Amino acid sequence: MSGQPASTSLVCEAFTESDIEGAHALSQQFRWPHRSDDWRFAAAAGHGFVVREGETVVGTALCWPWGEQGATLGLVIVSADQQGRGIGRMLMERLLAALGPRMTVLHATEAGEPLYEKLGFRKIGLLHQHQGDRFAAPIVEPPAGERLRPLEPGDTPRLIELASRASGLERSALVPPLLDVSQGVAVVRGDTLLGFALLRPFGRGHAIGPVVAAAVDGLHVQRAKALIANRLAANAGAFTRLDTPDERGLGPWLESIGLARVDTVVKMARNGEPAHDPAVLQFAIVNQALG
Repeated sequence: MSGQPASTSLVCEAFTESDIEGAHALSQQFRWPHRSDDWRFAAAAGHGFVVREGETVVGTALCWPWGEQGATLGLVIVSADQQGRGIGRMLMERLLAALGPRMTVLHATEAGEPLYEKLGFRKIGLLHQHQGDRFAAPIVEPPAGERLRPLEPGDTPRLIELASRASGLERSALVPPLLDVSQGVAVVRGDTLLGFALLRPFGRGHAIGPVVAAAVDGLHVQRAKALIANRLAANAGAFTRLDTPDERGLGPWLESIGLARVDTVVKMARNGEPAHDPAVLQFAIVNQALG
């Protein structure tokens, strides 16, 4: 594993809160939408490394262990004028050494995919980014006998359970801080919570995710659409983003209501892949870093 970047003018150290503004400036080079608050949330939930040249942040990479078995990694960025110096590979090697044998998931751009393949990742799916501010929030009713309601404090254990089963990653450390910055809605049948969706500030406006729905009675797509439509109505006229797995098949519907697909990235995994529960499905992720 590389100890430092090739040039002695480059220093690699642990990512700290003091690096957030520099990391934000770096992401703006590539027109990533992340706000400083988005970086702050991500850094607080995980850890990683930063490369500086002098006082300037020229490379970042963060990871998030979820329990003892799984992890995600992301926010891997190298300044355009520093690429080709081995910084990206060195950052990735450090993250993977820190994560050890954990099953690890990332979402790769076309440019990053070859490096990740060399490091042992393999493609396991696609993720579509939909967004816009001129959408028409449709009226979608939940399945018969079910209703939508705001989330309640007592829902948290059930939300953690559903999010963990749907993602294949332990979510007990992620859901509570997400709830602190989100407005959520649940779909319930009687006293049983069957799905939920969160809306929170992110990037250019707001993001919807995660969106999770139980696959009972084959009505999971209707549940998911009802949850998403409710959160869109709550954010009508404001910029909204949603990242949805290709296998969920929501793309045509999202485009039909005005959320254009603007990007597609490759979902990759190393040391296995998430053990999803087919009885609970994820229709939108939190974001491409946290999964």
